[in-house]
Amino acid sequence: MIWGFFAIPLRNLKSYPSEQILYYRIFTSLVVIWLAIFLFRRKELHKDIGYFKLCSSKEKRTIWLQVVGATILLVLNWYTFIYAINNVSIKSGAFAYMVCPLITAFGGFVILKEHLYKIQIIALLLATSSILMLATGSLIEVAWSVVIAALYAFYLIIQRKMQGLDKLNVLAVQITIAVFLMLPFYLYHHTALPAEPGFWLNVLLIAVLFTVLPLFLSLFALVGIPSSTLGIIIYINPIIAFTVAILYFNEKIDPHQLMAYLLLLFAVFLFNWNMIKDMLTFKRKH
Repeated sequence: MIWGFFAIPLRNLKSYPSEQILYYRIFTSLVVIWLAIFLFRRKELHKDIGYFKLCSSKEKRTIWLQVVGATILLVLNWYTFIYAINNVSIKSGAFAYMVCPLITAFGGFVILKEHLYKIQIIALLLATSSILMLATGSLIEVAWSVVIAALYAFYLIIQRKMQGLDKLNVLAVQITIAVFLMLPFYLYHHTALPAEPGFWLNVLLIAVLFTVLPLFLSLFALVGIPSSTLGIIIYINPIIAFTVAILYFNEKIDPHQLMAYLLLLFAVFLFNWNMIKDMLTFKRKH
């Protein structure tokens, strides 16, 4: 639910360049995530350091390639999302995170050779149809949505391939690498530090409430509920984001777009039908 409201602090920073928001989001997130790890997750950090030391040279090289590759995708995802929210439309950001799980599934099918049922393949075809329908209305919005979704989807695919390491520790290392990657650009384009308290309040809010905290909650949620259930619940994010875009920011949605969004929603439902059916059967038995 938290990510569904992400557009609000981002829109509060609309007057600032997207790259400036990105720089300070990454820098602030770096401080927040390492502080959280040193305070609450030192055991997991020591465990991961021990695991990495025992890896062979080839395994270490593979891990570093995966971490750096995923970092580049994550930073590009963050930048494109911030730019789209402030310069294209909030709907394009929300739509991206409805498309993302389906692109992830398709990437898993093609790259990781994961099994897909026939009904899931039909759902992917329907999702593609909805994207094409939207493309006839606003090609720019759809292009941004697909780019944002694809960047995050391939980031998740790389994360899925990485086994044996704590996800939060990996994220902390990725944010550290991101800081080193972005530092030359930041220094080259450096301007005076923003003096407005509102800027720093929103950046801190983005780093804590919309970056690190949801990732912590995801980890804790997986302890108590199945990942399949979490997969269904995460679709609340774009639904809230669309509601915020239309009701809070007064963005317009025409019948053509509404039809395409509903088709995508149906594709999401169809893709997860076997999972939903199993959950309903399990509830009836208990």
